[in-house]
Amino acid sequence: MLEDLRGCVEIETPSRDKARCDSFIPFFSELATKYGARCERITNAELGDHVVLRWGSGKAPVLFVGHYDTVWPAGTLARKPFTVSDGVARGPGIFDMKAGLVQALWAAKLLHEDTSAPSIVFVVNSDEEIGSLTSRERIEQEARTSRATLVFEPSFHGKVKTARKGVGMYNVEVEGRAAHAGSEPENGINAIDELARTTLAIHALSDPAKGTTINVDVVSGGTVRNTIPAYARGDIDMRVATNAEAERIEKAMRALRPHNPEAKLKVTGGLNRPPMERTPKIAALYTRAREVASRLGFTLEEASVGGGSDGNFAAAVGAAVLDGIGALGEGSHAEHEHIIVDGLAERTALVVELLRSLP
Repeated sequence: MLEDLRGCVEIETPSRDKARCDSFIPFFSELATKYGARCERITNAELGDHVVLRWGSGKAPVLFVGHYDTVWPAGTLARKPFTVSDGVARGPGIFDMKAGLVQALWAAKLLHEDTSAPSIVFVVNSDEEIGSLTSRERIEQEARTSRATLVFEPSFHGKVKTARKGVGMYNVEVEGRAAHAGSEPENGINAIDELARTTLAIHALSDPAKGTTINVDVVSGGTVRNTIPAYARGDIDMRVATNAEAERIEKAMRALRPHNPEAKLKVTGGLNRPPMERTPKIAALYTRAREVASRLGFTLEEASVGGGSDGNFAAAVGAAVLDGIGALGEGSHAEHEHIIVDGLAERTALVVELLRSLP
């Protein structure tokens, strides 16, 4: 498993670097084929290609989901090479989430040494870190017919994820009117002033008790110091725990109006990933996994997290989803990213025994 992981990590795959992402596909497909998979490569005009792997041919397969793109720019490997020391492995993208890919391959390999194992479909995409815009449809399609969906994202301090917040990305643009700031400021309409007022209105929509946070994260505007700014823009991040809250925020964002009626305010964007709510199906799958873990000799806890994943899409179409089934370790998107080597076998065994236990 470590040698497979080394091969995955040592091919750098920044999300928006199509050439590097595409170079990962032959390596990973050859590895999967060696482990019994049938491979389908899905071409992608702008981003890296996706791959769908299949073991068996049942009508209600188990769906595995994972991504091979990382947040790390090309060249990171030179200063952060793949290393293994004192039971810890490091390298760019190792925790989020190339270790999960290896665990999924090995689970499928081990399961299909037994012909009675459930069929598996494994969707491996290239664009999860930037919203899964070109892979969402395929994930949803496969999830609708799955008997269970396992997302090999890294664990949360060892816990699997049974709920995730939905993620929204909005932009607010304000068009004012330029004027000389000293000679005739009364003839201008200050777009930054309008954006500041709108920012306060947007922040007032947050409801932490319901799991809703909304923040204006990036702002820009104006041209030079002595001119009333005619344009300003804000980029907004939204996190919601329920679809009801997503709908409330959407309505409120579309209802925003400028303080000065002569200014123009434009809102674009919206919900990128729906919330992954802890449905009875998800709760039942987690309970089964916890019982399997107990038989294997360890405790499996659950968590609700603020970040989104492709598990959100699967849950939104009604699938029973268990997310964060991947690596044990820490440091997603961070310099201290690493995995616990013993976790590779532990989590793979959990998946194998969980699938064997499915009715």
